[in-house]
Amino acid sequence: MDDTFTLYDLKVEVCEGEKPFVCSHHAGDYFLVKGENIEFPENNSFSLYALSAILPLLPAKQRMTDENDWMTTDAYSACPDPNCGARFHIQRIGKRIFHHHEVTVVPLEREENES
Repeated sequence: MDDTFTLYDLKVEVCEGEKPFVCSHHAGDYFLVKGENIEFPENNSFSLYALSAILPLLPAKQRMTDENDWMTTDAYSACPDPNCGARFHIQRIGKRIFHHHEVTVVPLEREENES
């Protein structure tokens, strides 16, 4: 039985918005999401508060979505501080294949009439 599924790798990068930054953001700072892991490049930091605002979006951005879904088309999130102009560009940068049996001990249950 095929137990594979695909997730996108993501790059989340700090971009300038219409207002100046008031938080500790620096344009060009970024982190990567690969599977369940967040990777921070050496000498890169990311605001805890901004990360907490972005985290709920990441699992959805990793998954295949309908072409008309806003999660497919919208790629920017704003800093949670309303006085800060930072924006965060969430890009799908690649695909990675996973196997269900490698990420959980819960078995797949298939209906008998499924192919």
